[in-house]
Amino acid sequence: QVQLVESGGGLVPAGASLRLSCAASGRVFNSNIMGWFRQSPRKEREFVAGIWWGGGVTKYADSVKGRFTISRDNAKNMVYLQMNSLKSEDTAVYYCANRQWGGSNIDSMTNAYDYWGQGTQVTVSS
Repeated sequence: QVQLVESGGGLVPAGASLRLSCAASGRVFNSNIMGWFRQSPRKEREFVAGIWWGGGVTKYADSVKGRFTISRDNAKNMVYLQMNSLKSEDTAVYYCANRQWGGSNIDSMTNAYDYWGQGTQVTVSS
């Protein structure tokens, strides 16, 4: 079992920055993939960014490349999502997710991930 708890969401104006945090506990290993997904009303949950826990390889959705940065702190079992130049279309509930086996091959499919956090709301006002 893996427990994931997100924090750091909030209401910010367009152009601002925000950093989301995900605290992971339980069966977290170097083979794991950690991902950030988001879901806005009337839309399906979508991949935002992912990182290989063991090697630091990252992957991003095209919509956030150059603006968002995913990172991890292995010692603290934390994953972060630094979001810069936020846009109104970034408004969503952001979820942290864990895939138990993946290595450097970061999957962007929702059903590839085994554990999910409860989510944190990010609202960007235009």
